[in-house]
Amino acid sequence: MAQAYLVDAVRTPVGRRGGGLSHLHPADLGARAIEGLLGRVNVDPSEVDDVILGCVDTVGGQAGDIARTAWLAAGFPEEVPGVTVDRQCGSSQQALHFAAQAVLSGTADLVVAGGVQSMSRIPIGAAMTVGAEFGFPTPFDGCEGWAHRYGSEEISQFRAADLIAQRWELSRTEMEEFAFRSHARAIEAIDQGRFAAEIVAVGEMAVDEGPRRDTSMEKMAALKTLRPDGLVTAALASQLSDAASAVLVASEEAVHSHRLKPRARVHHLSARGADPVYMLTAPIRATRHALRKAGLTIDDIDLFEVNEAFASVVLAWAKELKVDLDRVNVNGGAIALGHPIGATGTKLTATLLSSLERTGGRFGLQTMCEGGGQANVTIIERL
Repeated sequence: MAQAYLVDAVRTPVGRRGGGLSHLHPADLGARAIEGLLGRVNVDPSEVDDVILGCVDTVGGQAGDIARTAWLAAGFPEEVPGVTVDRQCGSSQQALHFAAQAVLSGTADLVVAGGVQSMSRIPIGAAMTVGAEFGFPTPFDGCEGWAHRYGSEEISQFRAADLIAQRWELSRTEMEEFAFRSHARAIEAIDQGRFAAEIVAVGEMAVDEGPRRDTSMEKMAALKTLRPDGLVTAALASQLSDAASAVLVASEEAVHSHRLKPRARVHHLSARGADPVYMLTAPIRATRHALRKAGLTIDDIDLFEVNEAFASVVLAWAKELKVDLDRVNVNGGAIALGHPIGATGTKLTATLLSSLERTGGRFGLQTMCEGGGQANVTIIERL
């Protein structure tokens, strides 16, 4: 049976919007992750079959197939191609899936998968902003099929986060406790050096900038909600960030011929969809689907990485699936560490892999909500 192995996984530190990585061209940021990855494995870069990077808002410095540009900016061989993937927040997780599928199909042996996002240089929603200049106020305006199916309902991640809080009866205090725990866990992880092995420094920057050591429940409680009648505040949402991440996926033949020592194998990969108005609930359905297809249960999974787009997303997922939060985002999540949307998927893979190694766990599951009401699920097995 064919296997897809994770040889290594790295990420840059995550910079705050306007922070330590904001000066970098997005392709140079992506190049840092690819350089860091290939600098840690004994592989001739010309042997790589493809480079697949996730990126959202591919305009400006993120346009023109940034996977290709980042590879060339890193100084690697011109004969290796690259392709850019957009599955919204799950873009780099989908890049990993495409890489693993290429290896599993026998059409590739070595693939670099990852993602990059400069939310400082290219603001979130920039592609939609540009679209307004061409008569498209939103991607849905003027689409007869969409209007017939979903009417003119507001399609907004902020509204969706509030809808989820209401549907799953999550209080603001409960969500603030979760957000505070995210910061506390991230700070503890940084102070204990848990991220050191997965981070490739960018210049002198080697530590995530997002976690707030001065945050408190009192400060969170004083914030205004993002929507007039809502519950969600900025403290309960992921941070806008800059980062890049990359993993090397290899076939069994490549592992042997290049004498590689893989750290994990891809046990399962899939994606599912849900209501695009609620937008952020698909991880629930996708996790159930993945566990069923993999023949596993919640109890078989040692650690979970569930992207903290909003506190309500993770809490609803855990409540619905009856998952103990002690196994979820044990080093904090995007509320504290940031969410560089195109890069977050394989960033979480790097963290999940190092966490399994640190704790001795076998199976790790990662998932995240994505625009359009979608979610990817990847289950990895530590070797």
